[in-house]
Amino acid sequence: MSSLLSRSAAPDSRGRIQQITPQSAGWHYVGFEAYQLGDGEELRDQTAGRECCLVIVAGRATVSSGSDCWENIGERTSAFEDRSPYAVYLPPGQDFTVRAHDNLELAVCWAPAEGRFPARLITPAQCQRELRGSGSNQRKVCNILFGNVEAERLLVVEVITPDGHWSSYPPHKHDTDAAPAETSLEETYYHKLSPPQGFAFQRVYTDDHSLDETMTVQDNDVVMVPRGYHPVGTPYGYQLYYLNVMAGPERRWIFRNDPSHEWILEKK
Repeated sequence: MSSLLSRSAAPDSRGRIQQITPQSAGWHYVGFEAYQLGDGEELRDQTAGRECCLVIVAGRATVSSGSDCWENIGERTSAFEDRSPYAVYLPPGQDFTVRAHDNLELAVCWAPAEGRFPARLITPAQCQRELRGSGSNQRKVCNILFGNVEAERLLVVEVITPDGHWSSYPPHKHDTDAAPAETSLEETYYHKLSPPQGFAFQRVYTDDHSLDETMTVQDNDVVMVPRGYHPVGTPYGYQLYYLNVMAGPERRWIFRNDPSHEWILEKK
């Protein structure tokens, strides 16, 4: 199995099904965890030296940290509902508790930070939604922690790719610190499929093909993108959801398309 692919596991004693750290991924910035909690169960943790974005992927929860408490947040019963999520941004040095009010799917996205921004709730109304691409490249994008909300390093976005469509396409990359032409950002893809028995494909490759891997992804899998282009395709009959977490030396998303495939953008 590819070292870039993390298969989901059965929930551990804390409800965790995925854990990606800079140490396990072999990079510097992005951390990601996914949890499945039952009604009344709690996750207690601390941000330590990190900024965190807690995304309510599905279900409802109360999130508390210090003197802040956001009660009964979350409106979706599935990541595939056509609505934006609730999320909570937390700075470094915070203890926090997440209490589930029904079956809760929670994503914990993080990166190193100094603490320049306060804790806050991110509501669905604050998220930025758009249709991106055309034809069988069209997908629904929701920016959760992007230009809409300030952070130090974290960028968090979710995408729904209709069945039979391609996403992150034409292939693009953001692995070179060369602003304003391109920025360097590590990235994780947390994949979900509907119906959940489905599968999709993701390729990660560089210009010189020193890295060139194509992976079959299943429900709740994570793909790590340390560098290179990273398109995704889903077969007919299966919608694909993914939650992206990006971070790097600079909090700017400037990408470069693969020049071999950029002509697709001009196709009518």
